[in-house]
Amino acid sequence: MENIDTADVPVLRRAAMDCLARREHSLHELKTKLIRKFPDLSPTLVLAALSRLTADGLQSDERYTESRIRYRLERGFGYHHIRNDLISKGVDPYLVDQMLHPDDDCWLLKARELIEKKLFPTADAPYRVLVFAGPEHKKLARFLEARGFSQRDIRVALDAVIAP
Repeated sequence: MENIDTADVPVLRRAAMDCLARREHSLHELKTKLIRKFPDLSPTLVLAALSRLTADGLQSDERYTESRIRYRLERGFGYHHIRNDLISKGVDPYLVDQMLHPDDDCWLLKARELIEKKLFPTADAPYRVLVFAGPEHKKLARFLEARGFSQRDIRVALDAVIAP
């Protein structure tokens, strides 16, 4: 049986709150960081300290998910990329699906914004017309796909700038 020293709980709490002071963290991220930082402590003790933080409202996977979605969307990532990122950070897929919707209009708007940024990097850039299935069209489609946008959003966003 492991010896659980309750004197370590304030140390764990302080270390977790230091992480949370910088940015929101998922429960999984915090657990991983604390276990890495304090390898001699029992994982049960780490989980108990984190449960207390969650109960006190200091750690929230819901807040983390909202802030991560906002952060990744501002950086130009699409639905699939953000969803996979959140799940890889240990957020429950059910929670992700409650807050992230594949058919939201923001994905199409962000895809169009990225296309405009790629095609017209400055305000005085000359107007460029894409040719369907041309090399620049394919390059933009691959770029958006790598950013996690759906095929439908890519097609609709590119259709707006393709020459008839």
